[in-house]
Amino acid sequence: MSLQTRLAELERKHRQLEDAIAQAVASPSSSDLGLAELKRKKLQLKDEIERVRMTMPERTLH
Repeated sequence: MSLQTRLAELERKHRQLEDAIAQAVASPSSSDLGLAELKRKKLQLKDEIERVRMTMPERTLH
């Protein structure tokens, strides 16, 4: 898998988690623990996205 493909996949997963978090916040029946877990996963993905971006040549980031 190329770095560009990996980055696109990570960004897609990050967006999905953003949507899931928004739904959890809007739902009165969502648990705080579940919401915290979603936020933790989103932060991990963000860190991984940054690591991938740091290994990519600059010309592919534009």
